[in-house]
Amino acid sequence: MQDIEIADLKRITELIFQRHHYDFRNYAMSSFKRRVLRIMELKKLTIDGVIQKLNETPSFILEFLDELTVNVTEMFRDPSFWRILREEIIPSILLNHKQFKIWHAGCSSGEEVVSMTILLKEMGILNDVTIIATDLDTNILERARMATYPAKNMELNEKNYIRFQGTSSLSNYFKVDSNGMAIFDPTLLANVSFRKHDLVLGDLFNKFDLILCRNVMIYFNQTLQNEVLKKFHGSLFKYGYLAIGSKESLIWCDYANRFIVVNNEEKIYKKIKD
Repeated sequence: MQDIEIADLKRITELIFQRHHYDFRNYAMSSFKRRVLRIMELKKLTIDGVIQKLNETPSFILEFLDELTVNVTEMFRDPSFWRILREEIIPSILLNHKQFKIWHAGCSSGEEVVSMTILLKEMGILNDVTIIATDLDTNILERARMATYPAKNMELNEKNYIRFQGTSSLSNYFKVDSNGMAIFDPTLLANVSFRKHDLVLGDLFNKFDLILCRNVMIYFNQTLQNEVLKKFHGSLFKYGYLAIGSKESLIWCDYANRFIVVNNEEKIYKKIKD
């Protein structure tokens, strides 16, 4: 098994930043290293080979990003989180606005977005909600846009949906084609806009009532977590909600005192100060 020196990882992040304008310099190095080792293994490259391809083959950056940002995801992951959204968070947003906006930041292949649209449809408010779903990786965004997943994944997703206590059956929302792919009803995504956006370098682009960024910040070091939280703070209306992953925390971040904890178990926070 090959190993990588920290100096080489720094060379790679600097090269990607200077040449391709993606900033991984503040990613958690252990996680970044794991992903780079995986790329080396898949592509049968040495560390020098990776650096050479990043330098000389412009298209390689897309393959690199595809592997680097790969997130294993599922529908209605952590079903109790989705129940809290349906029973507490969204009703509390609806007290003040009939129509509202959600941002899925780092949406990966879109399972979380589809889960959200099913939840909103079952609440009878899907048409009142605008959803923006963003990711760094254009290939994975394309997959999210299609809302098409291997049918073999649906068994786990259906189990999550049952634990979420959905009012229907997950299978009512998709059809399986002859290639064994589950294709979700495209009307679910009618109000969803998929956009390329870099959480590190991207600008603020809207104001939201609810932001979901679950299991993304786990890959960032402290400096970057601070930067991203500042961005989320600026992108939320006052009294808007932020949901992060179950293993993540805002506690060490500079902007933490501008939020209150709404649900510690499910890691849901509310912005209380501009």
